[in-house]
Amino acid sequence: MNRQWLYAKQPAGKIGKDTFQWTETAIPSPRSGEVLVRTRMLSLDPANRAWMMGKTYRDALEPGQVMNGFTIGEVVESNAREFSKGDIVEGDWGWQDYAVRPARRLTKRTVKAPLEMLIGPLSVTGLTAYFGLLEVGRPKPGDTVLVSAAAGAVGTMVGQIAKLVGCRVVGTAGGQDKCDWIVRDLGFDAALDYKAGGVRRALAASCPDGIDVYFDNTGGPVLDAALSLMNLRGRIACCGNVSQYDVEKPGPGPMAVPGLVVTKRLRMEGFIVMDFYDQRAEAETRLARWVADGKIKAVVDVVDGLEKAPEALIGLFEGRNKGKMAVRV
Repeated sequence: MNRQWLYAKQPAGKIGKDTFQWTETAIPSPRSGEVLVRTRMLSLDPANRAWMMGKTYRDALEPGQVMNGFTIGEVVESNAREFSKGDIVEGDWGWQDYAVRPARRLTKRTVKAPLEMLIGPLSVTGLTAYFGLLEVGRPKPGDTVLVSAAAGAVGTMVGQIAKLVGCRVVGTAGGQDKCDWIVRDLGFDAALDYKAGGVRRALAASCPDGIDVYFDNTGGPVLDAALSLMNLRGRIACCGNVSQYDVEKPGPGPMAVPGLVVTKRLRMEGFIVMDFYDQRAEAETRLARWVADGKIKAVVDVVDGLEKAPEALIGLFEGRNKGKMAVRV
């Protein structure tokens, strides 16, 4: 049987276990040009919640659909010449054991690495950090780089890449334990607990020379505070808005836009990782080399069992994880 989690209903505020519905159905069969894949790893991301809120860069989730998500799997049966049984592939077939996908919707993974690395640090998560920082943020040696949600999947990678290119790196995280961890284990120069209050004052103390690049994963109060401390011609890479995803009513946008953006000549740019996929091979090679050489610590928080996916996603929004959150199916 094919076990699946369906998206049951739109949550009013925070997601709960009743947001999802467990079901079992027959394993599908591939037709010509299609591939049957078995899920090995499932990525859990803040974007899972954003897709419930309406159309973004993809269509909104509709109740009754298989809960969507980025996946790593193994080819079980192929009716497409591009793939063979046993190939490791990635795609977005969601929270289920098996799926049939058109060959054009799958990417064969040839990097020799554990699946835990392929689900995040050496794929979408790592690439998001890499391109968002280097192509959108464009840091220079000596710059001060601020990273919000710095103990999360993308944030941990951004901070370490920024250090590799010669920057001073400051992170925000929820809780002193996470702040201590990213400084002690990941090499951040400073970190502050946004839950402790006084975010702007704490940021000003941690960034005495201002902020040159802000990698924004959260929006909300941290973005408000960062805007006031940006240096002339600073760059803001807008990756996510996680502080506003799992709430009943999102807050208003920052009051400093467009005022500070104009007076400080800031560049504030949103991006999607797929924008840069023409450079993917080179980026994956660099990331794999940095991980292999120990220059980047790839942190993956793995939960075992598809049945635990809803609980794990709830835990992500409650801040229980460090680094990448994934489910081993």
